[in-house]
Amino acid sequence: MYIKRKINERLDSFHSLHFPFVKSVTCKHRYETVVGIGGNVGDVRRRFEHLFISLRKDKRVSLMKTSLILKNPPFGYTNQDDFFNSILVLKTSMQPKVFLRYLLRLEKKFGRKRTFANAPRTLDLDIIFFDNRTINTKDLILPHPFYAQRESVMIPLVGIYL
Repeated sequence: MYIKRKINERLDSFHSLHFPFVKSVTCKHRYETVVGIGGNVGDVRRRFEHLFISLRKDKRVSLMKTSLILKNPPFGYTNQDDFFNSILVLKTSMQPKVFLRYLLRLEKKFGRKRTFANAPRTLDLDIIFFDNRTINTKDLILPHPFYAQRESVMIPLVGIYL
């Protein structure tokens, strides 16, 4: 069940059993990472719940927090359905590039197919921050270069850190 709240004429927020969530115990992993999640193909909110359960079972990560779920219009390629977005705060002992490969495998597990930039997708996982590191390589730029320009990141992110 979801509790829906209208933010404005373009944006809606949703609360569910696991979104938002805060874990109250500490964990053994070394690095804290903030991951943006999104999707607009199929039952995305249900997919987020399945992702939550999958992450809670995985010993390589500890799921510390989740934000509300935000429904918002697409950007870039706009001829597609609205997106659902949320934020996850995870702890891991993986290094950033290993963690990126882990997220790419999760996207594939949840049916992600890469066709073109900003295309519709079942699940998108973006590293927003990784333990206050700055990285600028061909495969990975941290912090995420556009996070501050996206409502789909900023609204859920602010809710996590209030």
